[in-house]
Amino acid sequence: MREGKAVKVQLHGIDCPEKKQPYGTKAKRFTSDRAFRNEVEVRIKDTDRYGRIVSVVILSDGKNLNWEIVGAGMAWWYRRYAPDDGMLERLEAGARAEKRGLWADKNPIPPWEWRKMQRGGP
Repeated sequence: MREGKAVKVQLHGIDCPEKKQPYGTKAKRFTSDRAFRNEVEVRIKDTDRYGRIVSVVILSDGKNLNWEIVGAGMAWWYRRYAPDDGMLERLEAGARAEKRGLWADKNPIPPWEWRKMQRGGP
């Protein structure tokens, strides 16, 4: 919320599972539990092709929400949009190695592939 209005923020460098995808609801709950009703700092990195702001969100305790989500295994490091982000790379590798969150599944499907399958594309 900003000035009484809801603001939608895309999180830079990460891609969470879609709602109907395994872990989609858990990822949303994880994110909401950390950010909802808390004052956060939104560091705008870009605007996407749909006009949404793409940001890094810093929680009231100083933690980076984007990193927290990936480290908990609730999202993929989105290499396409943050190819040089070494921290996201390390956090995803750690979550994979320890089978946290979605990495507990044998073969989790990245959201960008899930969306393509839902559209019926190649």
